[in-house]
Amino acid sequence: MLDIDGTLVESFNFDEECYLNAVFEVLGHRIDSDWRQYTHVTDSGILHQHLKTRGLLHLQERIHFKVKETFVANIGRHVEQHSISEIKGARLFVEQLKARSDVSLSIATGGWEETARIKLEAVGLDVTGIPIASSNDHFSRTEIMRIALEKALVKPHQKVTYFGDGEWDKKACEKLGFNFVLVGNNAIHDKAISDFDDLEGALNYIGLV
Repeated sequence: MLDIDGTLVESFNFDEECYLNAVFEVLGHRIDSDWRQYTHVTDSGILHQHLKTRGLLHLQERIHFKVKETFVANIGRHVEQHSISEIKGARLFVEQLKARSDVSLSIATGGWEETARIKLEAVGLDVTGIPIASSNDHFSRTEIMRIALEKALVKPHQKVTYFGDGEWDKKACEKLGFNFVLVGNNAIHDKAISDFDDLEGALNYIGLV
């Protein structure tokens, strides 16, 4: 199971900027970007908590629709005007796993699916046939991961490994009992790779070496 931002795609900085700008364009005020204060660090979870704090939950459906629409447009413009990169080795890693008959792949992202697909396509990462669960499905990261698991048709006895880049990914895996592999250095974890150029390390943490 794979995260996207900071895990497969070098997108964290511009994704955050596009999100913050989308909220500002719709609401006319800034949202707090200290993600540690949010209960659910997902696109829908952050917006829900912000609207609750501001007393705007009665307008939630309309605001969510407009913010997502604006965010998708912002991401689309960014990838048209700037080149974005995969996390090193991500495409080869995904291709190798897709080719194996003993592995079930899925993507679980805290972002909305529309922006996720734009970013994956922009870096040439083919996710055809890989089920995706996102903020479209739920505001909770753990629930998104559960949905991804269901979509992947994983059997109860099978081991689940999640590759992510954030402390919230690590906490979600602890709650769900998933094997967690940290990509990058945004958290502290005993199982970690700098990127997927360490292919042997990544495969070893799944138990495939």
